Amino acid sequence: MSKAIHSMVRVLDEARSIAFYDMAFGLKVADRLAFDSFTLVYLSNPESEFELELTINTGRTEPYSIGDGYGHLAFSVDDVTAEHARLTAAGLSPRKLVDFAPAGTVIARFFFIADPDGYQIEVLQRGGRYL
Repeated sequence: MSKAIHSMVRVLDEARSIAFYDMAFGLKVADRLAFDSFTLVYLSNPESEFELELTINTGRTEPYSIGDGYGHLAFSVDDVTAEHARLTAAGLSPRKLVDFAPAGTVIARFFFIADPDGYQIEVLQRGGRYL
């Protein structure tokens, strides 16, 4: 059986991205591997074994084009309303809270936020299938 271990995004500014993911989601640097032409930074927190891999290409000065193929990362939290307020107060500009109720019953409560490179991140109320 396979096990998902990480997802990778390319970022322009290592320090800015590390600061964002720490402030927003409590992700800390678990490992940093520097090579001649790129650096890999693995971020994690005690909530999950899954890691976010940041790839920083040496000498890159132009922002990456995310294109129309990227979807989003997702994090679940105990109190999505409190997290929305905390991220707003931190100046990270989360989008509005949404109650998703396609058949009249709320099945998810969430908001989206963008990281410094424009990657979209969904933040969901923990519960149901979103543990």
